[in-house]
Amino acid sequence: MGVADEAGVARRLWTKFKKDTALAQYNSFVVALAAGTLNMTSFQQYMAQDAYFLKAFAQAYTMAEDCADDDDDKASIRELRKAAEEELNLHNSLAEDWDVEFAKECSPNMATVKYTEFLLATAAGKVEGGKGPSRSVTPFEKTKIAAYTVGAMTPCMRLYAFLGQEIVKALEPDCSNHPYKQWIETYSSAKFEASALQTEELLDKLAISLTGEELEVLRRLYYHALKLEIEFFSAQPFSQRTLVPMLKLGDSASRRYTIVSDFDLSCTVLDSSAVLAEIAILTTLKTEQNGAENLSDHKSSSELRKTWDALSSQYSEECEECLRKTLPPEEVGSFDYEGLHQSLEHLSQFEMEANSKVVESGVLEGINIDDIKKAGERLAFQDGCANFFEQILTKMDSLNVDVHIISVCWSGDIIRAAFSSSGLDGLQVHSNELTFVESVSTGGIDRRVESPVDKLKIFNNIWSSSKDQDTEHISIYIGDGLGDLLCLLQADIGIVIGTSSTLRRVGKRFGVSFVPLFSGLLKQERAYVEGSSCWTKQSGILYTVSSWSEIHAFILGSSN
Repeated sequence: MGVADEAGVARRLWTKFKKDTALAQYNSFVVALAAGTLNMTSFQQYMAQDAYFLKAFAQAYTMAEDCADDDDDKASIRELRKAAEEELNLHNSLAEDWDVEFAKECSPNMATVKYTEFLLATAAGKVEGGKGPSRSVTPFEKTKIAAYTVGAMTPCMRLYAFLGQEIVKALEPDCSNHPYKQWIETYSSAKFEASALQTEELLDKLAISLTGEELEVLRRLYYHALKLEIEFFSAQPFSQRTLVPMLKLGDSASRRYTIVSDFDLSCTVLDSSAVLAEIAILTTLKTEQNGAENLSDHKSSSELRKTWDALSSQYSEECEECLRKTLPPEEVGSFDYEGLHQSLEHLSQFEMEANSKVVESGVLEGINIDDIKKAGERLAFQDGCANFFEQILTKMDSLNVDVHIISVCWSGDIIRAAFSSSGLDGLQVHSNELTFVESVSTGGIDRRVESPVDKLKIFNNIWSSSKDQDTEHISIYIGDGLGDLLCLLQADIGIVIGTSSTLRRVGKRFGVSFVPLFSGLLKQERAYVEGSSCWTKQSGILYTVSSWSEIHAFILGSSN
C-alpha cells in the first residue's frame, strides 16, 4: 500500500500509529461486513452515520480551501471535496441497488458527533495547544489551520483505504456474490487509493513550514482523529453472533480459555540465551579488571566469548544438518502430523545434545542471580506484548482464562524478572532453570524444557489439568520458531508471530498451511454464523500475524 513520500510527515505518522488500526480491522462490525455476514439493518445504520461523516468532510474541505494560500493547494482540496461528495452519492447508489431507503431521520450517534465536532472545530482554528487565533489572521496562520485540518482528515482516508485493501486480500479471488461488494470495491479501488495519497501529499506540503511545536500539535490531531475513527466503527449498532473478540466479558460461564506463549523472540526483542552468555562474559571481565587472582581454573573473558561464538555457530550448522537429514525432500501433498512429529523428535535429540555442550563448556558458570534478574528487568518486549498480557491478567477471573509461558530458555529467573518488571506477576512460567551454589551459577542447567516435544508435553499437561467436561475449552498458542511448531498445531488456534523462515520451511514440507489471521478469521466467521464448528486442533492450519497489536485486537478487542 502506498503512503505518501517515505520521508513525509504523513508517512511517518501512519507508520507510528498503524498498530492501532488492528482495533478497526478486527472490530466485530468490520469483520462481519468483510465476511459478508453483517445483517442489512446494521449496514444501513452504518451508512446513515457515515453520511454525517462525509458531510463534515466536505464542509471541512471547504474551510481548508479558504485557509490555503497556494492555488495548487486550493485545487487539490477542491478535488478531495468532490471525492467526498462522490462517496455520498455511493449511499444513494447502494440504496437503489438494494431497493431500500437509508434512515434519513437517523440522528448521529455519540461517536459520529465526537468526530464531526472535532473536525469542524479544527477547521475553524480551535486547536487545543495550537495557539491558533480566529480565522481572520495572516495568510501564514491560515495555512497552518489548513495543515491542521488536513491532518485531522488524513488518517481516516488512509484507514478506509487500508481496510478496503486488507479485506480484498483476505477474500476469495472471486467475491462477485458478496453482499457488500460495492462498498469493498470502492475503498479498495485504485481511485480511492489515489485520493488517500493525494490527501497525504497535501499534508506533507502544508506541513513543510510548521515549527517543531506545531508539528507536535499536528501529530496529536492526527492520532486523535485516528482514535475517533476507530471508535466510530466500534460504536456501530451490532447484536449478531460473532467470533471477535475471542474473549468476551460475561462469557466465562460457558467457555474457558487457555493462552500459552513462547518467550524468546515471541515476547522479546532479543534471545535470552545470548543475554545470559553476555552476563557471564561481562562478569568475568569485571573480575579481571578488579585484578582478581582466582581465575586460574576458569576461562578468561576473551576465551568465554570465543567459546560462546563457537557454540552459536556450531548450533546453527548442526541444526541445519539435522533438518536436512530428517525432512522429506519436497513438500507433501497433505498435512502429515505424524511425519512432522517424528522429524521433530530427531530435532529434540539434537537440542538435548546442544544443551549438554553448553553445560560442558562452562560458559554459564559464575553468573550472579541478581545480575540475571537485572538483565531480565531490562529485556525489551515486542511492541504491544506487555500490554496484551496486562489486559489479560487484569480480567483473568471475569474472562475465565489462564495464561502460561513455555520456553526452552535456560533461566526461568530471567523470564519471571522480565514480566515482573512490567507488573505481570500472574503468568505461569514453564522453563529450564540454572543451578546455583548460594547465589552463583554452577554452569549447570536443570533441564525441563529442551525441545519441541518437551514443549508439547507441557502444553498437553496444561490442557488436561484445566479441562472441564461441562465447559467449552479453547486453547491458543502464540509462537515464533520451529520449537513451537507442535504446540502451535496442537492448539485450537495456533498464531505465528515473526518471520522465521525455518518454521515455515519445515511446516510446509509436512503440509502445514500458513494463513494470515484476518483472512482465516473471515472464513471462520462465515462458518460460525452458519452454525458450523470453527477452530480445531491439528487441522494443519496456522495463522500468521505481523504484531502483537493484531493478537490483542483479535483476542481482546477494544472493549475489554
